[in-house]
Order: sequence, then C-alpha cells, then structure tokens
Amino acid sequence: MVDEEPERRRRRRQWIHPIVAQRYRKGQFHSLYKDLRQDPFKFHSYCRMSVEAFDNLLSLLHPHLTFMDTCMRRSISAEQRLIVTLRFLATGNSFASLHFEFLLGISTISGIVCHTCKVIWQHLREAVMPTPKAEDWLRIAEGFYQSAQFPNCIGALDGKHIRVKKPPHSGSRYFNYKQYFSVVLMALADSNYRFVIVDIGAYGSSSDSRIFSASRMGDRLRDNQLALPEPRRLPGSAGPPAPFVIVADEGFALSPHMMRPFPRRDLDDRKRIFNYRLTRARRYVECAFGILSTRWRVFLSSIQMNPDNATLVIQACVLLHNFTRINDASSDADIDQNITSSVIFDQSRTGRPGTAGLAVRDVYADYFCSPEGALSWQMEAIRGSR
Repeated sequence: MVDEEPERRRRRRQWIHPIVAQRYRKGQFHSLYKDLRQDPFKFHSYCRMSVEAFDNLLSLLHPHLTFMDTCMRRSISAEQRLIVTLRFLATGNSFASLHFEFLLGISTISGIVCHTCKVIWQHLREAVMPTPKAEDWLRIAEGFYQSAQFPNCIGALDGKHIRVKKPPHSGSRYFNYKQYFSVVLMALADSNYRFVIVDIGAYGSSSDSRIFSASRMGDRLRDNQLALPEPRRLPGSAGPPAPFVIVADEGFALSPHMMRPFPRRDLDDRKRIFNYRLTRARRYVECAFGILSTRWRVFLSSIQMNPDNATLVIQACVLLHNFTRINDASSDADIDQNITSSVIFDQSRTGRPGTAGLAVRDVYADYFCSPEGALSWQMEAIRGSR
C-alpha cells in the first residue's frame, strides 16, 4: 500500500477530456448557433431575446468578454460566453447539464457565467437602469397616471424572495417565512414593468420594511436625495400640493413618500376605494417580477450558488429584463399575456404610521372620492371587498 500511494499521485490527469475535445464539432454552440440565427422564433426561445437584441447586447459587451488566444489553447469567444450565460439564465440548468450541452468544463462554465454576469452589471447598468433624475420621475408619474389613474406615483415597490441553496454556517439568516432559504430582490418598478431602483442580496429572514429601511434606496428617500420633483396639485384639484409617492403593500411603513393600504378593520367606502386604487398601481411591480421569472427561468428553482454569485446572477437578470423591455418589446407579448395580477385587498400588519404619512394618505383618499379623481367603475369594483 505504501508503494502504491506515490504511484497514484504521479498518475497524470488528462489535459482535456476526449468528449470535451469534440467541442468544435459537436458542442451545442458550434453545431446549433448558426442554424438558430436563421429561425427568429427558435432563437428567441433559446436565448429569450430576438436576434437583433442579442446582437445589440453583444456589441455592448464584446470588448469585456474577449480574451487572448495562447500557445496552449484557443480562448472561448465573447459570442459563446454570452450564449452560455443566457442559456443558464433562461433554463436554470445545472453547470453539469450545460457541460454536456456545450462540451465545456464544469468549472469553465461556472467561471464564464459569473464573469459574464459581472460584466453585464458593470457595463449595462447605466444604459438600462440609470440613476433617476427629476425629469425621469415626472415621466414615470405620467405613466402611472395614464395606465393606473394614480397621480404623482413614482413607482411600485415590493420584495421578491429568490430561492438559493443554504450557505454553510449561515444558521437561519437566509431562512424565510415561506420555509426555504433565499436572498431578497427589493425593486421599484414603473408602469412599463421596468425596474427603476433595486437592492439585492438581503437575508431572506428579514422583513420587507427592515430591508428597505437598511437599503441605500431607503436612506436616500429619507434624506431627500432621490431628486424627487416638488409637490404638485393632483389633476383637476384645487387642494394643496401633494408629494410624489411610492405605492407599496402593508409590509412597508407609511410615510409622506410611501403609501400603503388602510388597515382592513373598520373600512368604509372611502378607505376601500383608496386601497383599490393603490393596489391597481402596486400590481405593476408584481407583474414585473412575474415577467422576470417567466423569461429567466433560473428563478423557478433554487440557485445552486453561494449568495455572492447568486447576487451576480440576479443583478444580470434584472438588467437583461430592462434591456429586453426596451429593445425587444414586441417579443414580450407572449410573456405579458401569461402574467395576471388580481386586485387583492391586503390585510395590514400592525404598526404605528407617522402623522405626516397619515395626512398625505388622507389627501389621496379624499381625491379618489372627489368628482375630479373618481373613476366611474370604482364603486362597482369595491363591492366584493365589503
């Protein structure tokens, strides 16, 4: 046994496995990619975006995904790196499965996916999710008024739990109330189902309100550093100017710039109407999460990565979501049709809102019941909630 052990250590491993060596003849990229480009429908099903959108994305990222050939081996092209990453995000397949599809090493695929996701976050963010300015908030508010009839609304806020494998030695920090391990995607969405601001990577055990309060987004909102427009009168109203607000569910604290529903107890028609109007605006972030998960199916199962790499994947998917909404809107029709969001009257958690937030909520509640702000169907809509 003593003599066999050194011999076992001296045994050389293969430089490249014979199966992997056939990558240029039998690998999915080299055998299928050119044919897919000839069929737009199949290409979209494979990469979750059109050929034109893919080429646009590749042109933006190509310099950062290109590596030099060496005397030892040829580098993997930027095109193939992007295809491998998109296929992982579109299917959620394991790296072992992708290994047999693309005939690349498992560790190679892992490195490609993590690096490409990091490049997407670093070099696509300013193009598809820039820091909003005052004119951007006004455009978003106009979108919510036209689509949801909620004036002065600058976004819908919610959190989504992204399932991950349990990190070692993490205790219960990532274990959420839904009884699985997760990190949280906190997002503010506009009326076009695009993400405006995101905070990614909080522990799954934390509540939405605590995550938002500890996030950079929450800090900037409290410190008036989000470049929000000055308060303005609600359309057709002669009342005092109303601040621009974010709509959220009962998991968030009420404040002058954060609207949540009235508690379910002792609801009168005025409060029911406000809850109905707020929920009509809030559903856009829920639909955005639905579109995100439908397109990038890596979210439909547990992400088998450590939290840092899982955060890179989520960041990349958020930006690719916005990218396809901007550059590939026509191809979203089939996805949008499968996303439904019913108007649900939420049961409120306990909490003491500030008086300033109560006053702002009353201004909106009164406006929605006034001739200037009422909708012709709102009384019919709230009958089921009585």
